Amino acid sequence: MHIKSFDKRATGFLVYWFPVFSYMALIFFLSSRSSFPLSPPDIPYFDKICHLVEFAILGYLLIRAFIHSDNPDLNKYALLLTIIVAVLFGLTDELHQLFVPMRHGDVYDLIFDGLGAVMGGCVALWINQYCLKKREEINGSQSNIF
Repeated sequence: MHIKSFDKRATGFLVYWFPVFSYMALIFFLSSRSSFPLSPPDIPYFDKICHLVEFAILGYLLIRAFIHSDNPDLNKYALLLTIIVAVLFGLTDELHQLFVPMRHGDVYDLIFDGLGAVMGGCVALWINQYCLKKREEINGSQSNIF
């Protein structure tokens, strides 16, 4: 019985939390770069769009992990926790950039990080609810889809 519980937790970590931490590491790695091989396109607010998209993905991954937690409080407050974790991570990322040559922290980047996390989290919750409804219509099952 104890081994099954460990296997379930290890699998849950690998499936739900490992992608979160891996993605956060990727964001941290990219923000530690002084320059990139390709210059960004000449699109107004392109950097803000990038922050929005990258943190929408993080928000999606965080919601997914919180929803599948064994702790009911993490399930209940998944969106709030997603926003808090993503904004705090965004804040540390912006502070980190203050120490990277040719980079700087920007409060507007942090705002777009938070907006992206909210958008990604809301989309993830909507997808989960939609899929739960469809699954229930098909076979009466009501378990989380992701």
